Amino acid sequence: QVQFVESGGGLVQPGGSLRLSCAASGSIFRVMGWYRQAPGKQRELVATITNGGTTDYGSSVEGRFTVSKDVVKNTVYLQMNSLKSEDTAVYYCYVRGQFLDFWGQGTQVTVSS
Repeated sequence: QVQFVESGGGLVQPGGSLRLSCAASGSIFRVMGWYRQAPGKQRELVATITNGGTTDYGSSVEGRFTVSKDVVKNTVYLQMNSLKSEDTAVYYCYVRGQFLDFWGQGTQVTVSS
């Protein structure tokens, strides 16, 4: 039983920035992060972070996106800079529970001029 409050998506021009946030209730999660799915494509890793601070980034966002986490608040953030049209997707908050993975409702990010 995980409840998500996910926000920060929207429309932004190429080169712009957005900051996503996701607060997940129900547990203290070992891993939190973000995946995305663009139209006609498979879901892919964006970024994850452990409660120890270890991060993992998808190759397409490395150097442009930064994931961070507030363990006490069970909140994960994604700072997205230098956005490209290829970043357009639905972004899903992800948490790793004790037995299952859980996914947020998703927030649309559209990068377009």
